[in-house]
Amino acid sequence: MTDASSECPTIIAAGTVIKGEIKSEKGVRLLGTFEGEIQSDGEMQVAEGATLDGDVKAASIYIDGYVKGNLTAKTKVHLAASAKLEGDLQAARLEVAEGAVLIGRCVIGVNGRAAGATAAKSGLASSGPMVPSKKTSAPVLAKK
Repeated sequence: MTDASSECPTIIAAGTVIKGEIKSEKGVRLLGTFEGEIQSDGEMQVAEGATLDGDVKAASIYIDGYVKGNLTAKTKVHLAASAKLEGDLQAARLEVAEGAVLIGRCVIGVNGRAAGATAAKSGLASSGPMVPSKKTSAPVLAKK
């Protein structure tokens, strides 16, 4: 994650529980618990130990904690090793660290559309389970 003080002037502290909606022109950093929708023109950060139950739309999203909801990022979504996401995501780029958990669907590419459409046309898209490849440590789609 980047420096929270410069990128994310809105901070929800650890031990704090908030329900509602946040709209911010700058970044938001979640250290506590939030239930609702977050829209940010900046960066959204969910710290390790933090919990978010709701949808997020932001320029970029960094997850170290737990999120149950859908994510939409203009540039990228980053799932750290401690991240757990239960929901769909759409972004131009996806970075997933070893150990991260993702339960949901992904649409990755320019404007979050190009890669999904190309994969579907080429027959590479699958709703099957992801399994580790023997050649790399990155997960690959299992063939039915």
